[in-house]
Amino acid sequence: MRAALGLAASYPATVSAQTLADAQGMPRKFLEAVLADLRRAGLVQGVRGAEGGYLLRQPPDQITVGSVLRAVDGPLAGVRGMRPEETAYEGTAAHLSELWVAVRSAVRGVVDEVTLAQLVSGRLPARVRKLTATPDAWLPR
Repeated sequence: MRAALGLAASYPATVSAQTLADAQGMPRKFLEAVLADLRRAGLVQGVRGAEGGYLLRQPPDQITVGSVLRAVDGPLAGVRGMRPEETAYEGTAAHLSELWVAVRSAVRGVVDEVTLAQLVSGRLPARVRKLTATPDAWLPR
């Protein structure tokens, strides 16, 4: 996520992997693996040459946080390596699949609504900001 945000902040300029790694305080090799995932997903383009580096393939206001998360981590919600709708339970746990689908839907409702541009600027959608304002939102459980 931090790599994508670094590219969003510099859009439309290219940024070297080393510059991104230094700005985010992460190992370059790790960052390059993340950038490869983003490139395979069609979110990032690599540019060769002296002025080369990486850049977003679309403007930051057209790339959602969810698309970045899926590119790097795969599906947003998994249960024992399966998608929520693929799970099946019996007995008292028969309706557990519905809960997992609801959890995935709730996560989608946030990450698919927020773009990289909104996150970089700090202008999150009102619905998302409201979620952070609930009394226990910042408390660990």
